[in-house]
Amino acid sequence: MLAILFPPLDPVAFEAGPIVIRWYALAYLAGFLLGWRYCMALAAKNKAPPGPQDYDDFLVWAVLGVIIGGRAGYVLFYQFDYFLQNPLDILQVWHGGMSFHGGAAGVIAAIIIFSCIRKFSILAFGDLICCAVPIGLFFGRIANFVNAELFGRVTDVPWGVVFPRGGDMPRHPSQFYEAALEGVLLFTILFFLARMPAVRQRPGTLSGVFLAGYGLFRFSVEFFREPDVQLGYLAGGLTMGQYLCMPMLVVGAGLVLYARGKAARKIRGA
Repeated sequence: MLAILFPPLDPVAFEAGPIVIRWYALAYLAGFLLGWRYCMALAAKNKAPPGPQDYDDFLVWAVLGVIIGGRAGYVLFYQFDYFLQNPLDILQVWHGGMSFHGGAAGVIAAIIIFSCIRKFSILAFGDLICCAVPIGLFFGRIANFVNAELFGRVTDVPWGVVFPRGGDMPRHPSQFYEAALEGVLLFTILFFLARMPAVRQRPGTLSGVFLAGYGLFRFSVEFFREPDVQLGYLAGGLTMGQYLCMPMLVVGAGLVLYARGKAARKIRGA
């Protein structure tokens, strides 16, 4: 059986005494910084709030939303029984354990609160942030591969990889599948949509496309990804990730329809 041996990648990018910098941390940093600059560039075209300064001020909110929400989501969705017995371990985020769905919920909460404080459209503000999220997803999935974690199911495809903690059989490099779909493809779709005046004039459309797109891509890749060992397969042979993606698909489609209907009503009213 053809297989690719996992390359000799070190999860640690830099180490000096007690200071240890991991590629995973650098992936988060790159995602935040590039996403922040991208949001400000998109917002520069806005003639009304939210503007570049608003996205500049929101960066700290976004970081807190991702970290707090991501950790809370992992605790609740993936290891609740363990953390119930070991509550202090919740704070040990350096040992890993973050949930995208939890992080998304944390950022959504931050967007709502921040927008209400600044008194501008929640959907218009969230639209541009959603355009930048795939940047972070791309770097995060590449870092997952470097860490040899969240790998795929056993396969006989010629690009299967033998992961250090995945046994002797080759597995789907599902991290790359997600990087390509949730990162590159979703970013490209939103990139072109964000430059269409008709789309920018329908707040909620970009947010809806992101939610539905991520939900669809993640749901699909889960068929190739090894389920979390502590959970395995759930009812119907689906994974926790797939169940968490279902509401995203529904809400995303609903937002697109809502934005379209609201724009149509506005035109008729005019």
